[in-house]
Amino acid sequence: MDRLILIDSAMRLLTIGQLVLIALVIGRGRAPVRLRIATVALLFCICAYSMIATPIQLGTAGPVWAAIQLAAQATPMLLWVFAHLLFERPLDRRLVTGGAIIVVSCWIGFGVAGPVASNLGLWLGALQRGTSLAMVAHAMLIALGERGDDLIEKRRRLRVGFVVVVGVLAVMVMVIEMIFGFRHTSAIVTLPQAAAILIGTMALGSALLQSDPDILFAPVVTGDEPPAPSLSPSDHVLKQKLDAVMAGGIHREPGLSIGVLAERLGTPEHRLRALINQRLGYRNFSAFLNHHRIGDAKAMLADPAHVDLPILTIAMDLGYGSPAPFNRAFREDTGQAPSDFRRARIVRN
Repeated sequence: MDRLILIDSAMRLLTIGQLVLIALVIGRGRAPVRLRIATVALLFCICAYSMIATPIQLGTAGPVWAAIQLAAQATPMLLWVFAHLLFERPLDRRLVTGGAIIVVSCWIGFGVAGPVASNLGLWLGALQRGTSLAMVAHAMLIALGERGDDLIEKRRRLRVGFVVVVGVLAVMVMVIEMIFGFRHTSAIVTLPQAAAILIGTMALGSALLQSDPDILFAPVVTGDEPPAPSLSPSDHVLKQKLDAVMAGGIHREPGLSIGVLAERLGTPEHRLRALINQRLGYRNFSAFLNHHRIGDAKAMLADPAHVDLPILTIAMDLGYGSPAPFNRAFREDTGQAPSDFRRARIVRN
C-alpha cells in the first residue's frame, strides 16, 4: 500500500507541475484577458483538487487549507466558465452568480456541518455534486453542440477532445466522489483517479499550447475585404460566388448552416470554412451571418419607409428564430438596442 501511495503522490506532483507550467505560458500569452484569467483559475483549481484528493493525511486546519478546499469545489464551475470563454460563447451573469453562491454556500456549509454523515452534510453534498454534474454536462454540450458553427479547424478538433478528455474525466471523478466520498483514504481508489487526471492534463495542455495562437487568440475586427494578394485564383472565384449568393439574400434563410451554404455553392465544406476563417477573418459562422444580417437590419431601421415595421418582423425576416439573438447580435455590433438605433437615425434625418 505504501508503494501505491508513493506512485499516487508522484503522479499528483507531476500533474501540479504541468498545470503550473501551462498556467505560466497561457497567463503570459496574448489571449483575451478574461480567457487567460479563467484558464489560470481553472488550472489552480485542478491543482487544489489533486492536493485535497490525495490519500496522504495532510493538515486540514487553517485558512490556507480552507482556500484549497474552496478552489477544489469550484473546479466544475471554472470548467464551465472556461468552456464559454474558450469557445467564444456569451456568459450569463445570473448563472455565474448563482453557481458561485452555491459553491461558496456548500463550502461554508461543509465547514459548519462537519462530517458528511450528518443530514446537512448529505444535503449539501447532493446539491454540490448535482450542480457540478449539470455544469460539466453543459460545458460538454457547448463543446459539441456548436462545433458546426466553429470555423477554426484546430478548435473544432479540440471540442471533441474537450468532451472526451475533460468532460468524461470530470464525470468519472465526481462519480467516484459520490461512491467513496469527497476525501478518499485508499490508494486503490485514488491511484486510477490520479493517473486519469495526469493523462487528461497532458492531453489538454498539449492541445492548448500547440494550437496557440489559433485558439488562444484575441479576435480582431474583420474587414469586408481581405488584401487581394491573400486570395489564390480558386479562392477568388469562390469568394465571388459567395458574395453573389450573399447579395441575393441567402443569409436571411432561417437555420442556414455552413454545410447548406457550401452545398449551394457547389464546394467542399472545408474549403468554405477556410475561406471565411482564414481569408475573411471570421472565427464563427454565426459571426459571418450576423455581419450581413445586422447590416441589413441597420439599413431597414434607418429607412423612413420602414418606420412602422415592427422590430420583431425585421428580426424574423432576417432569419432569426426569436428576438433575443437578434437583439444580442445588434447590441454587440452597434452598442445600441434596435429601437434606440431606429430612433436616433430617423429623428436625425
